[in-house]
Amino acid sequence: MYAIVIINGQQFKVEEGKKIFIHHIQNAEAGQTIEFDKVLLIANGDAITVGTPVVEGAKVVAEVNTPLVKGDKVIVFKMKRRKDSRKKNGHRQQFSEVTIKSIVA
Repeated sequence: MYAIVIINGQQFKVEEGKKIFIHHIQNAEAGQTIEFDKVLLIANGDAITVGTPVVEGAKVVAEVNTPLVKGDKVIVFKMKRRKDSRKKNGHRQQFSEVTIKSIVA
């Protein structure tokens, strides 16, 4: 059984027991239970339920493992040749690690 769910503006395919990294959730603590109710699709074997736009009464229950995980550093380097113009920026995205506990249809 799996589901397609919208979490913080992104779509994820989730299954029970699977760990996923989502954009950082403010005020989340380790061990806290979170529910996501924007479920777009639920598939249980051959039975597929597609929402219009969401499936009514469906939700995904998850538990926060690590509230703050930093992603890889991305370096942005801009340069214009022969103009003595250089700009270097770095960025590290913040994520939260959650484990999917159950999918309620």
